[in-house]
Amino acid sequence: MFKKRNVSILNKYLIIAALLCCTFGFSQQDPQYTQYMYNPLVINPAYAGNRGVTSILMLHRSQWVGLDGAPRTQNLSVHSPIGLGKVGLGFSLVNDALGPARETYFNADFSYTLETGAEGKFSFGIKGSLNVLDVDFSRTNPFNAGDPFLVNIDNKLSPNVGVGIFYHDSKFYGGLSAPQLLQTSHFDRSGTAGAETFLAEERIHYYGLAGYVFDLNRDVKFKPSTLVKMVAGAPLAVDVNANFLFYDKLTLGASYRWSAALSGLVGFQVNDGLLIGFAYDRESTDLGNATYNDGTYELFLRFELFKEYNRMLTPRFF
Repeated sequence: MFKKRNVSILNKYLIIAALLCCTFGFSQQDPQYTQYMYNPLVINPAYAGNRGVTSILMLHRSQWVGLDGAPRTQNLSVHSPIGLGKVGLGFSLVNDALGPARETYFNADFSYTLETGAEGKFSFGIKGSLNVLDVDFSRTNPFNAGDPFLVNIDNKLSPNVGVGIFYHDSKFYGGLSAPQLLQTSHFDRSGTAGAETFLAEERIHYYGLAGYVFDLNRDVKFKPSTLVKMVAGAPLAVDVNANFLFYDKLTLGASYRWSAALSGLVGFQVNDGLLIGFAYDRESTDLGNATYNDGTYELFLRFELFKEYNRMLTPRFF
């Protein structure tokens, strides 16, 4: 067990390491989500409109609660089919904070869907985004205020584009996407004395997700799912999830992020239009044993607008 003084020092180094790896390292990581199965629009534009109704989702994630400067993420997304349902449009706003850094993502999504059988639908999509990065080291207590590495970034704008494909039928879904295809440099200190290799750049992230729904009996459904994320300069991220839906109302599940965390999930379908979900993550690494790390909390609300002729008979599990 660490003494309080040692833990305080550890916290400082953890935040510095996170900043170097996530904000100013060779690759900048996109926000992480535990309940990705309810929020695929943020990573795959082809999902826009695929629920067949207007869907509004709000999500908040507090990571490594208790550690100063730990990541916090908020997400608001809206998407809906247009016209005869072949076209989908979506919009999402993501606010991501880590230490002195604040990054805001404005995303617009377009999808087009083709029917591939009695139940199958294949969609492809494009995403346009504008990222705003702000770094202000006055939010921290730096060891050396004159360090040449500690240079603020004032609302740096970075446009980007992304693509994705998505397939689903009544039981299975799967998709591949790259939500940001352009590699952008937020800050480059090459050639500056003492900072020749200091470069903050955003690398391409590749995502794959899939899931299948098993009807165990009339009242219980089981859905295993997975999300894989790949980005150069960072470890492969793999989430494996198992959710059970009881009486079309209560969802209970667990998730494992490879060499990173274990999670518990719960959701409740309040009525046709409102779903509430909560997840708790506990790091399986040494970071999870830090005295002042109380784990990660994630809460979401999904509200959907139905027309009179398409009221929900049973909730779709993805």
